[in-house]
Amino acid sequence: MGTAMSTSPTKQLYKIQQLPVFQNRMYDTATEARLCPKGDMMLVENLETGLVYNEAFAPHLLEYDKHYQNEQAVSPFFRKHLDSVAEIVERAIGKESIIEIGCGKGFFLEMLAARGFDVTGFDPAYEGSDTRVIKQYFTPELGIQAKGLVLRHVLEHIQNPVAFLSRLRQANGGCGKIYIEVPCFDWICAHRAWFDIFYEHVNYFRLSDFHRMFGVIHECGHLFGDQYLYVVAELSSLRVPRLDPNDRVNFPEDFLQSLEDKGKNSNDRQYAIWGGSSKGVIFALFKERVGQSVNMVIDINPAKQGKYLPATGLRVYSPEKALPLLSKNTTILIMNANYMEEIKKMSFNAYVYRTI
Repeated sequence: MGTAMSTSPTKQLYKIQQLPVFQNRMYDTATEARLCPKGDMMLVENLETGLVYNEAFAPHLLEYDKHYQNEQAVSPFFRKHLDSVAEIVERAIGKESIIEIGCGKGFFLEMLAARGFDVTGFDPAYEGSDTRVIKQYFTPELGIQAKGLVLRHVLEHIQNPVAFLSRLRQANGGCGKIYIEVPCFDWICAHRAWFDIFYEHVNYFRLSDFHRMFGVIHECGHLFGDQYLYVVAELSSLRVPRLDPNDRVNFPEDFLQSLEDKGKNSNDRQYAIWGGSSKGVIFALFKERVGQSVNMVIDINPAKQGKYLPATGLRVYSPEKALPLLSKNTTILIMNANYMEEIKKMSFNAYVYRTI
């Protein structure tokens, strides 16, 4: 959580070295990709707040630019997820006076606008031309306030999340509702999802963390096959969380078991990764480190195709170019089980499929 909590006692949960600092930063050459910036992961539980974060995080290593490609909305399944989020926001906050913080490339903002929401986006890195997006940080000096804020997959990237939420509260006049969506750390632990630990995700949240961070939560739950969690809370009820001795983090000792099971990959079988995003980047890197390199990476995002994954330097192929190169006994390793049926349909159900 950065220098603000550097003096707090912590318990180490997980340590891994030399992760690419961006798992969604694409590169033009394999050499450039292999030489990408890297940082270490020291995942800890703070014994004062109960929050989990990377104690070794160095924010100066991260600089977001046009080469960062994390748009998931090219997938029909993910668009259904966004439909569900829009329904929650409408139900719990309403359509009037909504601000999306960190709106990225603006897909979700445009979806809300098409549904009749009065929505404004804030993102200093926004590159589009939508006049509803303000290319700045949301600050009190702007004099703009909203009935509700939307914070989708932003908080896990922020070094001190409680201080960040406090600044949002101040910028919004001390009140209003907030929708927060982040990856679910309980799901990561339960599924031993070592491929879901990323350097640029400095924080890892449980639903109970938000109950300790907010005095008033209107609605909460899990989404996206339980991989994500969400809360709708009152900004005015934000508080510094305190560790609950009865709700300590239960981090599994066998977290890397599936990686260490070297018998899973037979050397006489061809393997292709489907999904050149976060999970795929870490999965390919860790497999390479234990001598189980994959043969090919496939992704439906045009912005990734023809580019190279950080750390491994693997090239990303479109399904149209990749599938003719694969033999019928190829195992396609699906990086997210949510996309299984979508991927089978796109690849004519012609291969062996396995989820990680």
